Amino acid sequence: MPNQCDKNARILQCSAGYILRSKAFAVRLCLWYSFTRNEQSYYGTPALPFDYKKEYKEFYLPPKNPTLVEVPPMNYIAVRGSGDPNAQDGLYRHSVGLLYATAFTLKMSDRGPHRIDGYFPYVVPPLEGFWWQEGIAGVDYAHKEAFQWICAIRLPDFVREVDVSWAVEEAARKKKQDFSSVEFFPYTEGLSVQCMHIGPYDDEPATIRAMDAFALAQGCVPDFGHGRFHHEIYLSDPGKCDPARLRTVVRHPIRREQSAE
Repeated sequence: MPNQCDKNARILQCSAGYILRSKAFAVRLCLWYSFTRNEQSYYGTPALPFDYKKEYKEFYLPPKNPTLVEVPPMNYIAVRGSGDPNAQDGLYRHSVGLLYATAFTLKMSDRGPHRIDGYFPYVVPPLEGFWWQEGIAGVDYAHKEAFQWICAIRLPDFVREVDVSWAVEEAARKKKQDFSSVEFFPYTEGLSVQCMHIGPYDDEPATIRAMDAFALAQGCVPDFGHGRFHHEIYLSDPGKCDPARLRTVVRHPIRREQSAE
C-alpha cells in the first residue's frame, strides 16, 4: 500500500502536469486566435481597415488644450462653394453628398474592375472644411452668408488623380447626378495651431482666442491668406449628436514671428 507521502507526490505530479497542459493549451489558443484574426495579412491584405483617425491621432485627435502641429502635404477630394452651410437644401449640403458618394466609390473600388495600385482596406476619413471670408483674417461667425469654403475628404496616398476622375464618372453614372464639381485637391497646410473644440460650432470663437494666445506665447502669429485658411475637421454627426458634445478639430495657420534685429 502506498503511504501518504507517495499519494501527495502523485497529486503534486498530476497537478503540475495539468498546469503545464493548461498553459500549453492557452498558448496554442492565443496563437490560433492571433492567426485567425490576422490570417488575411498573410496574403497581403490587412485584417482590419486602416483608420486614419486612430493611426494619425496628432492630426485627428488633438487635446482640448491648444498645441502646435506641422501638417504634411495631403491629397483630398473637394468641392468649392460659397454661402451659409446651414441653409436647407443649400449648395454646401449638396456638395457634402457628392463628396461622400465619391469617397465610397473609391473605397469600394476593390470590388469592381477598376484596380488601384497599392490599395488596402480603409475607413473613409472624416469630413473637413476650409473656410474664409473676403477682406478679413479668420472667420466672422455672425455673417455665415459671406463664407467661401472648400469641403473635403482626405484620400489615401495610393489614390491618384486618375482614380478620382474614374470615381467621379462612376458615381455620376450610378447616381445619375452631375459630379463635375468634385476635384482632386492636393494641399500643404504646414505649421498650424490646433485643438479639440467640444460644443456647438458657434462657440468656437472662445476656442480660437485660446489658440491665438497659445500661439503668440510660442512666438507665432496668424498667417491667413495665400491659400491658408481656417480649418475644421468634423468628428461628430451634427444630425445625431447633442450640440454640447460635438467634437471638432479647429486648426489655424501660423508662422514664426520674425524677431526684431
